[in-house]
Amino acid sequence: MRQRLAMRGRLLLAPLAGAIAAFGQAPYELPVLLFAGLVAAFWLFRAQSGGPMRAALLGWGFGFGYFLHALQWIVSPFMVDVARHGWMAPFALILLAAGMALFWGLAFGLARWIAPKRGLALALTWAAVELLRAYVFTGFPWAMPAQGLVGVMAGQGLAWVGPYALNLWLFAIAAILLLRGPLSLRLGQGALALSTVLLLLLPPQAPPAVLTENVVRLVQPNAAQRDKWNPDTFEFYFSRQLDYTAAAPQGEGTAPDLVIWPETAIPWSLDMAGSALDEIGAASDVPVVLGVQRRSNMRYYNSLVVLDEGGAVDQLYDKHHLVPFGEYMPLGDLMARFGIHGLAAQEGNGFSSGPGAQVLDLGPLGAALPLICYEAVFAHDVNAAPARPAFLMQVTNDAWFGKAAGPRQHLAQARMRAIEQGLPMARAANTGISAMIDPQGRVIASLPLNSAGFIDAPLPAPLAPTLYSRSGDLPLILLLTLCLAGLAVARRRSPGNAD
Repeated sequence: MRQRLAMRGRLLLAPLAGAIAAFGQAPYELPVLLFAGLVAAFWLFRAQSGGPMRAALLGWGFGFGYFLHALQWIVSPFMVDVARHGWMAPFALILLAAGMALFWGLAFGLARWIAPKRGLALALTWAAVELLRAYVFTGFPWAMPAQGLVGVMAGQGLAWVGPYALNLWLFAIAAILLLRGPLSLRLGQGALALSTVLLLLLPPQAPPAVLTENVVRLVQPNAAQRDKWNPDTFEFYFSRQLDYTAAAPQGEGTAPDLVIWPETAIPWSLDMAGSALDEIGAASDVPVVLGVQRRSNMRYYNSLVVLDEGGAVDQLYDKHHLVPFGEYMPLGDLMARFGIHGLAAQEGNGFSSGPGAQVLDLGPLGAALPLICYEAVFAHDVNAAPARPAFLMQVTNDAWFGKAAGPRQHLAQARMRAIEQGLPMARAANTGISAMIDPQGRVIASLPLNSAGFIDAPLPAPLAPTLYSRSGDLPLILLLTLCLAGLAVARRRSPGNAD
């Protein structure tokens, strides 16, 4: 009886430990609590008896508590039109947290099956499913543990090994700290724990970014989602962006060489926006980049255009990694018959995806890799650029993400992409946080969340290509495959093997 109660107690502790680990993510940004939660998860795994199914339930409980806390912002999109979508909000949060937790449950169950109570096996399977989470059903790697490290020294490892291998580093250390052995091992564990905590507390130790002579103006209109498409208000926000574009340089600064407006910055589709583009061209004597919707052959695209000094479309990019259930609905035409549409979709199947990543020529500023909103979440998409750009350029709405955790977590992911590539990031967000990010992921200029304005920021120079930008995730995939295959073979030979 006592053993059964202890087992149930550990199952109840798992969601609490997961919720504590989520304090590592923005807006809290306490990576030491993230690490403490991970150590607790490995302790629960070792202490919990039973087979793979019970271990999977333990991992699912930990993941459910973690994602329920970290992803609580997901209710915000459903509150834009409360009458139509509000009832979905609690179901969306619970189902998303439960679905993401299935990956972690799989990691725990598989680790118990391969090597009972062996924490290092869990480190491997957990890293593997986090990589899997970035690809399955188009992927959703939001709130991965490595995301919580972007503001500390440990996060600079993204440039060397990328986010998924950095997950493995966290998991492996948590497992090593729970190994049992002689005094020498315990002393080594103490030194490892101390060094890890320092890496999770200290800010990045790097020289200031080298700044170019090029200045980029980031425009933030701060249009609430319910007002962006309202005929009574959208002219006001369009005029605000025109005013910011035409404004004199800030302070004693030089005039901008490029102006960036956010995602879906104007309410007209590109084919109907001729007069609006003329007004933008009249407001600026330098190129303007803006997000816009466009129609072509009865298809809708979430796009980005580069306007020349006269307001003519010079270059075009179509978003290729769309948000499922947001920008498009699987089986959309069928779902539309029942009145179910993606939140940001136009009709039926919603938006169509573009052909893939591309770089844009921005003259003296160099080539830029455009990222529209959600595309900055995927490290492998950024790595798939056909050529190395001089900087990354993200336009995003973020009004969908609420007023706290969502936009800040999205900014953290933009900072991750900058570190991974060794490239600066110019980020224009409708409601914030617009920012210029240096190649170490540091925000060197920004506008506060939920405020209107613009900033003129010098564009940092890129660093040399990082190891991760050259290798991608292939080394990690090979390592995980070899290690897990080796453990599987060892299980067949010695199924009772344990620490």
